[in-house]
Amino acid sequence: MGTKVNEIAVQAKGLSIGYNDSKGRKVVQSDVNLTLYSGEVTCLLGLNGAGKSTLIRTLCGFQPPLEGDVLLRGKALTGYSSGEFAREVGVVLTEKTNAGGITVYELVGLGRHPYTGFFGTLKENDRKIIEASMEAVGISHKQHNYVSELSDGERQKAMIAKVLAQECPIIVLDEPTAFLDVTARIDTMVLLRKLAKEQGKAIVLSTHDIDSAIGMADNLWLLSKGKHVRFGAPEDLIMDGTIGEFFSKENIIFDQSTGKLSSVLPKVLPVGVSGDFQTSYWVGNALVRNGFTPSAIQENGINVICHSRENLELQYPDKSTKKATSVAQLCEIITKDYPA
Repeated sequence: MGTKVNEIAVQAKGLSIGYNDSKGRKVVQSDVNLTLYSGEVTCLLGLNGAGKSTLIRTLCGFQPPLEGDVLLRGKALTGYSSGEFAREVGVVLTEKTNAGGITVYELVGLGRHPYTGFFGTLKENDRKIIEASMEAVGISHKQHNYVSELSDGERQKAMIAKVLAQECPIIVLDEPTAFLDVTARIDTMVLLRKLAKEQGKAIVLSTHDIDSAIGMADNLWLLSKGKHVRFGAPEDLIMDGTIGEFFSKENIIFDQSTGKLSSVLPKVLPVGVSGDFQTSYWVGNALVRNGFTPSAIQENGINVICHSRENLELQYPDKSTKKATSVAQLCEIITKDYPA
């Protein structure tokens, strides 16, 4: 499509999103100003009711904005016909596809509809594009299978292959990993990042998977009730406290050092931890779970020296020591010596 990396693909300007019902106008988010760039993966995060799906539907023109504009490659979204829009944007919604009675090849082939006309006759070039799209997502070996025979992860790959067959520069996905197991979620996120980097696609997806978003996204869009949308690189939003502000609530905090949400524990006994990074990290994880607070090594405190994962040395304030050959054994010792 001639899309350049870092080219502006979609812009929301002064956008208010929501809906009108029998009780009047309901504004979900107001004054939304966002930019989606080609060659990048953007993750849309927010708690239930924050307006993620509403924003996705508005950006795709499935529901009109209450105020403001959506620009698609510099042109107002309202200026696109349905056929023109389908050549620019591929959409994968949350709902599982009901196309179980057709093969994977036929499903992916539907992505060529904007180019094949009313009768949908596939020419040689269309078939090459379909085959290349299946190959790109690693689903070619299932092309003759019925969609109903696929796992959730395979079905998601087939849907992504379908939007690739549309040859559109922009891909929008609403909760694409919602029905997937852990491995399939990671696989899908890796695939989307690969498509953005190798094919210059502008990709935006809504998700509840904070871990994957932080690890895989170039940018985050954060939606929260009663607050303006915040956006930026994950690392910037972590270090400036934005993510913690958005997702922390009573009894839940966002830990900047680990990038994870966790339960708030009362201030408890600090335990110094040192050693190789991986072992120290997981020892600290276990200590938190058992009611301790990992810290730097303390001169007159309790410390754990991680010589290796099978050689953990527990040092006490009186300079005595105990050995553990596993994290489980370490936790057993320290919780016995320092019960909650």
